[in-house]
This record gives sequence, C-alpha cells and structure tokens, in this order.
Amino acid sequence: MAVPPFVLLLLLVGCASTVKSDQEPFIGVNIGTDLSDMPHPTQVVALLKAQNIRHIRLYNTDRGILAALANTGIQVIVSVPNEQLLGIGQSNSTAANWVSQNIIVHYPATNITGISVGSEVLTALPNAAPILVNALKFIHSALVASNLDRQIKVSTPLSSSVILDSFPPSQAFFNKSLNPVLVPMLNFLQSSGSYLMLNVYPYYDYMQSNGVIPLDYALFKPLPSNKEAVDANTLLHYSNVFDATVDAAYFAMAFLNFTNIPVVVTETGWPSKGDSNEPDATVDNANTYNSNLIRHVLNKTGTPKHPGITVSTYIYELYNEDTKAGPLSEKNWGLFDASGSPIYILHLTGSGSVLANDTTNQTYCTAKEGADPKMLQAALDWACGVGKVDCSPMLQGESCYEPDTLSAHATYAFDTYYHQMGKAPGTCDFNGVAAITTTDPSHGTCIFSGR
Repeated sequence: MAVPPFVLLLLLVGCASTVKSDQEPFIGVNIGTDLSDMPHPTQVVALLKAQNIRHIRLYNTDRGILAALANTGIQVIVSVPNEQLLGIGQSNSTAANWVSQNIIVHYPATNITGISVGSEVLTALPNAAPILVNALKFIHSALVASNLDRQIKVSTPLSSSVILDSFPPSQAFFNKSLNPVLVPMLNFLQSSGSYLMLNVYPYYDYMQSNGVIPLDYALFKPLPSNKEAVDANTLLHYSNVFDATVDAAYFAMAFLNFTNIPVVVTETGWPSKGDSNEPDATVDNANTYNSNLIRHVLNKTGTPKHPGITVSTYIYELYNEDTKAGPLSEKNWGLFDASGSPIYILHLTGSGSVLANDTTNQTYCTAKEGADPKMLQAALDWACGVGKVDCSPMLQGESCYEPDTLSAHATYAFDTYYHQMGKAPGTCDFNGVAAITTTDPSHGTCIFSGR
C-alpha cells in the first residue's frame, strides 16, 4: 500500500522518538507445560536461578509454580487462557474473582508484574475479539480496586501477522478489519501505561517467504551493508527480520495515532529440530538465533526507528514440549529438555548475564537417560575403538570403573571424545544417545575436566 506523502511526513515527524524505555532491557523466557514428564515446580525454579533467568511468562496461573516462585524476586507475567476469555470479557465480577483467586493470593510474595489476557486472540480466537477489550478493562479494574494497577500491567499478545505490508516498516499498518478492536485496545494500553505485547517469529516469516527472506537476515547474522534491507521512505537500514517487525508495529500504531506505547516481544525463538520439510529447524540455527537475539537485546542497540530503546523480549521457550500437537518443530523450541539439560550451549560471553552460565565452557557430554542399551553399547564400542578414546580408566580397579554400569562408562567415553574433538558441533550425539550438559558428572575418583 502506498502511503500518501503528507501521511508519511506526519508519521515520521510526529512519532520520531516519543516511545520511552522505563527500565533496563531484559531477556525473559516462556514456560510451556506440554511435557510428558513436566519437572516439579521446585526444579523449574532451580533451573531459572541457575541460569539467572529473572523474567518469565506463564501460559496460566499454575498454583504450584507460582508458590515455588515466591520470595525469589523473579518477575512473572501470568496469563488468562483463551478458553477463560469469554467468561471474563462478559462479566466484571468474573474478572474480579479471577484476579482475587489467581493474583491476590500470590502477590506480593510472588513478583507478578503483568497479566497476558489471552494469546493471539484476534487471529486464534476471532469470535472472542469483540469482548477482548472488555476483558482487559475488567481485569484492570479489579487490579485498580486492589491498588495493584501500577505494579501489574495488563495487555494481550498479538501475532505479528495482524500487521500488513510489514516491509518497508514505514508503510506497515494493522489489518483494517481489526481496527474496531485495535483502536480501543491501544487506547486502553496508552491510558493504563501498559505496553503492546507482540509475538515475533522470523522462522515462520522465513519459511513462508518462498526464498525472498535470506536465512542470514532471519537469524540476526551480521550482514554487509549492501545486503541490508533499506526502507526507501526513511532510508533506515535493517539487518534482521526481528527489528523490521518491531518497527513495523511502531509504524502501524503511529498510523492510528498512537506514538507512545512501548513494545514488548512476548514470544520469539527458533526450533532446533523439524520434519523433513523443515530443513532449517536445526540446533545450529536455533543456537545462532537465540544467541544473537540475547546479545542484541542486552547490548541496548534498539531498532533503526528507535535506536537505544531496546525491546525486552521473552524467548519461546524454556523446555521442549514433547506432547505438543503439530509438526515436529512444534515440540522443539526449548532451550532445555525435561531433565534441565541444555539442547545446545548458547554462544554468549559475560558471566552473570541471563543464560550465561552455560557459556563458562564447563560443558560435558553424557549418556542420555533411558537411551536404548544396544545403541549405547554400540556407541561406547565405537568411541573406544574408531573414536580413539583411551578407555583404560574404566577397567576393573581403575578410577572410572565404578559404578560399573553401561550408562556411566558410556558417559566417560562420550565426554572424553567430545573434549578430544574440541567440543565441535555434532561430536556429542552418538546417534542420539548422548547430550551436552553443564552438570558435572564427576564422581568419587572419576574426575571429568569439563574443559
């Protein structure tokens, strides 16, 4: 869609930099629960603490996890599930009861800072769209009544697909059929001091672009300036899909005359495994995307439209959800498996920052729990033979003989091979029976270097 010059001028002049950032940008993590072996809430919180994850988003108000988060200081966004939306959007008292039973009972011990009312309602549950703004207002009114509206913000995540003509960003606008909901929604966000929640998935943009979007542009990989995408109206250069999408949201809001609502990205990520028709859902690409994303957010670059104003972002997601419906990629967005072992080690530097304790180079290669014994034995034999691992410490009477189990011996052989190969990608797989971990498997006289 061509924007008339006078409208474009208003957009560029009237909303140049009115968005302000009230706090330091952060990286948070979403926690889904579609796992066949969901860790206990205390294990979840232990993992969050170990990884220095200080911001999370839940898809419900699970009492167990909210209780386990008490007195940790971890900031939590809780959610009204889509299936509860109709009841809340049609009744002020239902909304008040929801806040009473799901927020008041946990706050302030559990540091709830936001409520996500539904998820991608306008695209996933369009029949509920007419009552979405009421649901936001009713939940907010209940918080006002309890004097919690300043501490806890209310919003609703939008799919980036509601933005049409998203490149160039300066010409982006919301799907006009949604304006009867979006305009009052944005009015509410502005008047309540809240923010626009946006789900941004460069993986899907790339997959659906039929080759138009280069993989490196989707993955945040550094691009030479002649490969960057240029917005012909603003002459701003874009080096990644993420920034272009966020700026498209700012311009789409400006098109409706909202210029001071911040954006928070409530979901983004990259799957580490996919079906045969998803060749770019790989461990390397997932690692590249999330590592580059974390660096991009924490170094406060901002976007081309709002340099220095960084969009805080929640990675999708903490765990692989093996019982989630859909293609194989749907089950493989996680940073960790159910045991808390990382799916990959993020390429980060700087101790103390979020997820960075995985980057101290103290990594090990261990046999997977429940691995097929025949495959484990075959991998062990290969490591001690073709792999040229010195397996003599596992002989009877030697330092790593005890415990005399296939799993323990395989872990020693796998880890030794992994380090002999310089921890190169793919050297801790062994046909799927091994995995990288940051947990030191040393025991007794058997010391693993983790170098």
